Amino acid sequence: MTTAPPAHDDVLVLDYLASLWAAAADLPPETRDELMNTVAGYIAMRRDLADDPSRVLGRLGPPDQLVAAVRRSGAPTHLRLPGPPATTPAAPAGGSERVAVGLLSAGAVALPMVGQAAGLMVATVSPRWTPVQKAAAWLLATGPVLGAMLLLTLAGVALLSGLGFLVVYAAACAGSIAAGLTLHACARP
Repeated sequence: MTTAPPAHDDVLVLDYLASLWAAAADLPPETRDELMNTVAGYIAMRRDLADDPSRVLGRLGPPDQLVAAVRRSGAPTHLRLPGPPATTPAAPAGGSERVAVGLLSAGAVALPMVGQAAGLMVATVSPRWTPVQKAAAWLLATGPVLGAMLLLTLAGVALLSGLGFLVVYAAACAGSIAAGLTLHACARP
C-alpha cells in the first residue's frame, strides 16, 4: 500500500506548528498546549474559509515572536477565537412582551383566534424569549384547538353545532391562556 505525499500547503502548516512547538518548549505545559490548540484552531478556521495557508501563517507571524507575545501577556489578540457569548442578566419584560401575554390570555377570550394569532406573532418577534419558549407557546396555543377539532370530528359531532363550537372555543381559550401564563413566567427576571 502506498500513500501520497502530503500537499505543499499541509507541509507548510506542519512545519510552522513544529517550529512553534520548539519555540514554546520553555512555556508551562498548559500554556504551550493552549497556544498550540489556539494556533491550530486558527489555521483550521482560516483554511475552512478558503484562505491560502501561506497568507494565514504570514498573519500569525514567526513562531518565536508569537511565543514571545504569549510570554508577555498571554495569547495575542489576533489569535483569540470567539468564545461563548457572555451571559447577561435578563432584562425586565417590556411593552411588547406584556402585549403578547395579554393578547394570548385575555385576547383569546375577547377576540378568539384574532387575539391568539396577534399574541403569537408579537411573542415570535420578541427577543425576550428563546426559540424553545416560543415554540412551546405556539404548541400550547394551537395544540388544544387542533386536538378538540380532531376529537369532535372523530366523535361525529359537527363542528358547527353549538356543542362543537363551545368545545373548540373552550380549548382555544384554555390553550392560549396556558401559553400566556407560560410566557409570563419565563419573562420574569
